[in-house]
Amino acid sequence: MTRNIAIIGGGIGGLCLAQGLRKAGLDVTVYERDRTPADRLQGYRVHIDPNGARALHDCLPAHLWQAFLDTTGRHGGQDFGFVTERLSRLALIEAPTAADPADDHHSASRITLRQVLLSGLDDVVRFGKTYERYERLPDGRVELFFADGTSATADIVVAADGGNSRVRKQYLPHAERVDTGITTVAGKFPITAETRKLVAARLLDGPNSIIPPSGMGFFTAPHDLGDGVAYGEFGVTEQEGALMDNSSSYILWAFGAPGAAFPTNISEMSGEQLQATVARKIESWHPDLRTVVSRSDPDTITLLPIRTSIPIDPWPATNITLLGDAIHSMTPMRGIGANTALRDARLLCAALTSGGDPVEAIAGYEARMREYGFAAVRDSMRAAEQFVGGSRVSRTGFKVFLRVVQRFPALKAKVFS
Repeated sequence: MTRNIAIIGGGIGGLCLAQGLRKAGLDVTVYERDRTPADRLQGYRVHIDPNGARALHDCLPAHLWQAFLDTTGRHGGQDFGFVTERLSRLALIEAPTAADPADDHHSASRITLRQVLLSGLDDVVRFGKTYERYERLPDGRVELFFADGTSATADIVVAADGGNSRVRKQYLPHAERVDTGITTVAGKFPITAETRKLVAARLLDGPNSIIPPSGMGFFTAPHDLGDGVAYGEFGVTEQEGALMDNSSSYILWAFGAPGAAFPTNISEMSGEQLQATVARKIESWHPDLRTVVSRSDPDTITLLPIRTSIPIDPWPATNITLLGDAIHSMTPMRGIGANTALRDARLLCAALTSGGDPVEAIAGYEARMREYGFAAVRDSMRAAEQFVGGSRVSRTGFKVFLRVVQRFPALKAKVFS
């Protein structure tokens, strides 16, 4: 069994893999370009589905799995709603709470989740290591070179360095990542005793896909901590401001449209300007949706261009492999990007700890990963196109379809199973 594994990138997928390999007793090192854990935080919630939850359960030590559960929000992903821009219900997809939390949906703060994933890895994660390139050595190992002039060798290298992966660009240079032409603006509406009274209960009870007129889309999801979270060793973020606050409740919202629908200078806009731009786009919508946008702290409002990878044909397995966005970057419209990376981590961990030939184990992992990973890329791209696309007639037809499905439970169960 190999004892020297290098993971390039300390995001959700890479750290989950590191936890699993460390738990199994393997020698693993994570090389992360950030200088500290707080350098490049992401301030929005992430939906953890059963694939992601099972990966966390299996890879984390028991006390960290419990820490994850203790710091999640209510209404993790159950009761997904489809409503119009006037908040008229089209369909409500109920998902009962699973008996085992590892088979359930959860709402997690990305900041807190990363704190959990970093816990206990002080001697594993090397911060300030910006990966530049690799070279294969005569004995089959891989030498890694970093921007600070240092290098390291490894028996196996795992690229977990995100959508702009430098490992992928050298290893699989034909694997492309492209702009979808869709732009989204996201923000956080604070949930307090006062603001709970300002919006419809549906917006607080679970995620919602708002189906407005063609050419735009809107999504909401609560990250509701109730009376608060018993963080224990996982405290609030080191960075100040509403965007990076991971200890308060909020509704995450995202407005999307083709890039041409926005002002040409949108990439230069401040949070206040982005807020005003979205407000103008939804001025005829339900007042509660307008409130969600207008009462958000401008510091939490950011621009998120949407990119996706292009599925590629299988490649010969070697002692270099990839996971997460480094190989199958996808749009966020299905909410499965992080979960697919976690699924990769669980599968690759099992492969590398199986005791067999490492390259054969990687080949088996990659065959399965390509199947579900690129399927997720295609599904997410279709969801993105549906999110903002379609004619007025097709949007109307979809609304009619949802209303029909809602009226017949057997049909709804079949459609959304």
